Amino acid sequence: MRLTSQLGDRLARRGFLVGAGAVGTGAALGAGALLVGGGTARAAVPPRPDLMTAALGTPLDRIPGAVADAKARSARSGKRPGPAVTRAVRAAKELKPFRDPLPVPRVLRGRGGALTVSMREARLRLHSQLPPTRLWTYEGTHVGPTIEALRGRRLRIAWENDLKGDFPVPAVRVPFAYDPDLPLMWDRPGREGAPARGDVAALPPWTVVHLHGAVTGGGNDGWAENAILPGAAQLSEYPNKQSAAGLWYHDHAMHITHLNVMTGLGSGAYLIRDEEEKRLRLPSGEREIPLVVFDRNLDLDGDGEFTGDLLYKGIVVADDPYTLVRPFTGPFSMVNGVIWPYLDVAAGWYRFRALNAANNRPYLLKILDEDGKELPPEAFLVIGTDAGLLPKPDPVTGGIPLTPGERADLLVDFSRLRGQRLRLVNALPEPGARADLMQFRVESRADHGDFAPPKRLSPSFTPTSPAAAAAAPERLVIVTPVYPKDPELWEMEEVDAPKGDLPIDGIVQFEEADGTVRTFKRVAATFTDPVRFTVAAGSTERWRFLSLEKSAGAYPHPMHLHSVAFQGISRDVYDVSDFTFFEQDGGYGAGTSKPLKRLKAGELTAAERGRKDVIRLAPAELVTVAVRFEAPSGRFMHHCHIYEHEDMMMMRPFVVQPKAVMDLAPHGRTGQHGGHGAP
Repeated sequence: MRLTSQLGDRLARRGFLVGAGAVGTGAALGAGALLVGGGTARAAVPPRPDLMTAALGTPLDRIPGAVADAKARSARSGKRPGPAVTRAVRAAKELKPFRDPLPVPRVLRGRGGALTVSMREARLRLHSQLPPTRLWTYEGTHVGPTIEALRGRRLRIAWENDLKGDFPVPAVRVPFAYDPDLPLMWDRPGREGAPARGDVAALPPWTVVHLHGAVTGGGNDGWAENAILPGAAQLSEYPNKQSAAGLWYHDHAMHITHLNVMTGLGSGAYLIRDEEEKRLRLPSGEREIPLVVFDRNLDLDGDGEFTGDLLYKGIVVADDPYTLVRPFTGPFSMVNGVIWPYLDVAAGWYRFRALNAANNRPYLLKILDEDGKELPPEAFLVIGTDAGLLPKPDPVTGGIPLTPGERADLLVDFSRLRGQRLRLVNALPEPGARADLMQFRVESRADHGDFAPPKRLSPSFTPTSPAAAAAAPERLVIVTPVYPKDPELWEMEEVDAPKGDLPIDGIVQFEEADGTVRTFKRVAATFTDPVRFTVAAGSTERWRFLSLEKSAGAYPHPMHLHSVAFQGISRDVYDVSDFTFFEQDGGYGAGTSKPLKRLKAGELTAAERGRKDVIRLAPAELVTVAVRFEAPSGRFMHHCHIYEHEDMMMMRPFVVQPKAVMDLAPHGRTGQHGGHGAP
């Protein structure tokens, strides 16, 4: 009982910053709650508080009683929002939508197979009601220029760092508090009285460019630690030996990607063209437009007026024993670097290359007419996804889901909506956040173009069959829940079931679709752990991603592999309630107390069955993809594409080597197959 009392006391002292103030959570399971695993008694970690779950992405209406509890706490505290918060709410409402035209990035094409792109400072207006904003940019624009390349023609790019001066985005951390009468804290501009972080202000212009989706060698991929300072250039070679696709480039500097992208180094399109795409005669020129979507926050002065500066506002949802900060979302949606713009369009077909370049926010894109109705499916088609064209068009019937890093190649027919003003919206807004992203203003006169969507798009795409995927070598990657510490990315190897009681730290058991129970152990969990996955060049593997997050409404994890394309094979839904955290050796252990039960098969979209390099992993899901490693050899990374998550080590290296080289590895310790009996 003495052990029980000591552990209960420690838990009871831990506060989480929710509601009107710090709320102790030690009594949630009872101070004496114990788990027994491996013959040792340990204290269980109490459940995550409801409002903390809300702060991490779950809508409040999905958490029974959370709003009522928060209102009661707010009434008991007697605290009301201060004048700074009131001014922030007013300022957000005063910024008007659809006042500024959508910028269309200029196009760059390499001459003689070479191109130079400068990273440099610029001052730009993000909205006509705002003062100019100081940004770090690619070639002077908030969204970088569109780079076009031809399939099979090598392009060498010198990414020159011509940046200077102090870090242009102030950052603050604000304890989470909930007021049912106000927009949520991340959907309000301003610092809420918090001081600017000196550690962020001191950051140098240290950058590295990753061409997301490029099939290239490890030396050209934009390794996170290979960043450069002003006066240097990153020299990268892209073979472009891949199908026509909409790739994109962005900063990937180690530990600070989530901050660097805020400065303006967050996105630029890179389009690969090929003959298969050319034969389709898709809308082009002024009728092929990138739509780069992300959200930002804005700073205010002491009078509640916008300064023009962007603001990185981190919301602290727990502070003991670990500081947990909500990944960034903000109240102001931007398309191509402008807040709530508009685009004049002819009454005909357009091709839009949509990209979610947000840090954290998922989008469900819909186009609504003046009556709030969605476009008919025959007027809104998905023709491609991250890494290339689909076999055939897919009509949009419930919106386009995009997690960070995902792309959609879209065809839209405005001909039946002449003279109307349509809205592109996010159908997943949070309370207080504007759903609008941009407006389309359709001309009144008829368009006499003769384009018709092709019935077949990419005959060269040959999907991997489920049977072939099942026969391929397997990798298992697990994402742990948020709380009591930041989520982690675990690489796993299959082992025999352990003797003794569960849970045991790092041991996860789950049930397959056929009822077979399998046991895996954690072999790596941080970026600095040794490489465990070494892959034979040219091989196909089956990668599986399992989320142990319990909250069904939480934001999904976008899982990304560098330098490859993959195809979704299956999605399964699990009961993950038996994955447990417990106190161990002054920290936390985690594992399953009994095998996780499979509940049902989930669904893959048509896009997820196409060429992908990011796939959505929702809470309690197991997603399986078939990966073809066609890139040159080298060291690459796989990670969650929520920038804050990859920066806090939800990122792991993997290595691709020629098979003949792997066969000569001493003692076979390459982790080639990673399955039962691997080192």
